[in-house]
Amino acid sequence: MTPLGLLWVLQGADVVRIQPVLCVAECQPITGGSLVWLTIGVLTLIGGLVLLGGLRALGALRKRR
Repeated sequence: MTPLGLLWVLQGADVVRIQPVLCVAECQPITGGSLVWLTIGVLTLIGGLVLLGGLRALGALRKRR
Protein backbone atom coordinates (compact mmCIF):
# COMPACT_ATOMS: atom_id res chain seq x y z
CA MET A 1 0.00 0.00 0.00
CA THR A 2 2.81 2.40 0.85
CA PRO A 3 4.75 1.95 -2.42
CA LEU A 4 1.54 2.41 -4.41
CA GLY A 5 0.79 5.64 -2.52
CA LEU A 6 4.31 6.87 -3.21
CA LEU A 7 3.90 6.11 -6.93
CA TRP A 8 0.62 8.04 -7.03
CA VAL A 9 2.23 11.00 -5.24
CA LEU A 10 5.06 11.07 -7.77
CA GLN A 11 2.66 10.78 -10.70
CA GLY A 12 0.35 13.45 -9.29
CA ALA A 13 3.30 15.79 -8.79
CA ASP A 14 4.43 15.12 -12.39
CA VAL A 15 7.76 13.69 -11.28
CA VAL A 16 7.17 10.25 -12.86
CA ARG A 17 5.33 9.44 -16.08
CA ILE A 18 4.46 5.82 -16.85
CA GLN A 19 1.93 4.17 -19.12
CA PRO A 20 -1.17 2.65 -17.48
CA VAL A 21 -0.68 -1.00 -16.50
CA LEU A 22 -4.30 -2.15 -16.36
CA CYS A 23 -6.89 -0.38 -18.43
CA VAL A 24 -10.65 -0.81 -18.90
CA ALA A 25 -11.48 2.04 -21.28
CA GLU A 26 -9.39 4.58 -23.16
CA CYS A 27 -6.59 5.12 -20.65
CA GLN A 28 -3.92 7.76 -20.92
CA PRO A 29 -0.93 8.49 -18.68
CA ILE A 30 -1.23 11.33 -16.19
CA THR A 31 0.69 14.28 -17.64
CA GLY A 32 1.11 17.76 -16.25
CA GLY A 33 0.39 16.63 -12.70
CA SER A 34 -2.93 16.02 -11.03
CA LEU A 35 -4.09 17.38 -7.70
CA VAL A 36 -6.56 14.50 -7.38
CA TRP A 37 -3.86 11.82 -7.79
CA LEU A 38 -1.47 13.73 -5.56
CA THR A 39 -4.13 13.83 -2.82
CA ILE A 40 -5.06 10.17 -3.26
CA GLY A 41 -1.37 9.25 -3.17
CA VAL A 42 -0.72 11.22 0.02
CA LEU A 43 -3.72 9.64 1.75
CA THR A 44 -2.71 6.15 0.61
CA LEU A 45 0.89 6.72 1.66
CA ILE A 46 -0.17 7.91 5.12
CA GLY A 47 -2.59 4.99 5.45
CA GLY A 48 0.16 2.54 4.50
CA LEU A 49 2.58 4.04 7.01
CA VAL A 50 -0.05 3.92 9.77
CA LEU A 51 -0.82 0.30 8.91
CA LEU A 52 2.87 -0.57 8.87
CA GLY A 53 3.40 1.15 12.24
CA GLY A 54 0.44 -0.72 13.72
CA LEU A 55 1.76 -4.06 12.52
CA ARG A 56 5.17 -3.31 14.02
CA ALA A 57 3.60 -2.31 17.33
CA LEU A 58 1.53 -5.49 17.33
CA GLY A 59 4.67 -7.54 16.69
CA ALA A 60 6.46 -5.79 19.57
CA LEU A 61 3.56 -6.61 21.90
CA ARG A 62 3.68 -10.27 20.94
CA LYS A 63 7.42 -10.46 21.63
CA ARG A 64 6.88 -9.16 25.17
CA ARG A 65 4.54 -12.02 26.07
